[in-house]
Amino acid sequence: MGKRVALVLAGCGVFDGSEIHEASAALVHLSRGGAEVKIFAPNIEQRDVVNHLKGSPTEEKRNVLVESARLARGNIQDLAELKASEFDAVIFPGGFGVAKNLCSWAVDGKNCTVNEHVNSTLQAFHSAKKPIGLCCISPVLAAKVFPGCEVTVGQDKNIDGRFPDAETASAIAELGCKHICKNVNESHVDNANKIVTTCAFMCKAPLHEIFDGIGTMVQEVLKLA
Repeated sequence: MGKRVALVLAGCGVFDGSEIHEASAALVHLSRGGAEVKIFAPNIEQRDVVNHLKGSPTEEKRNVLVESARLARGNIQDLAELKASEFDAVIFPGGFGVAKNLCSWAVDGKNCTVNEHVNSTLQAFHSAKKPIGLCCISPVLAAKVFPGCEVTVGQDKNIDGRFPDAETASAIAELGCKHICKNVNESHVDNANKIVTTCAFMCKAPLHEIFDGIGTMVQEVLKLA
């Protein structure tokens, strides 16, 4: 029987929701790994709505669960209904929606607050010693909720202009966590906490390399499950 994995989304679209390529890559790799996947998102209003053509905020109001349903092809549940006892692992794709809707990192950085249902989900899987997979900016959730854990968001220096958000690694360290430098096609496994992370679009890299890195994260999560 395949592993039961919960995938948690933060909306639909890189600038105000889940990064679509990352969510899709995770789903493809989970499918290839024989996992049984159910998708969740918090039933809350988005922090903002961004015009993805212009890159600027609009006056619209949108709901994270409703927008995430686009990625889930309508088959999605309120995150408040997720029970860790019914799953073997949980995965969080990235995108600015993680830093805006699942927590307030986009505004408050390391002093952010984490959505109550996101926090309780992370705590439940961690307490049950079930693996947690995170990519792109999502590892900051683990850094905030689990002081002392090990994560990667890529490199801690902007090597060749490929890691423009390298300062995130410093913020993670300031939270008392250990940042592990990894390339885009790699993931890091914190065996003690069963947390698996990869940088994905935190690195300016070809899409296939990001896809492959997410694949290593998914494979490691399934091994731990």
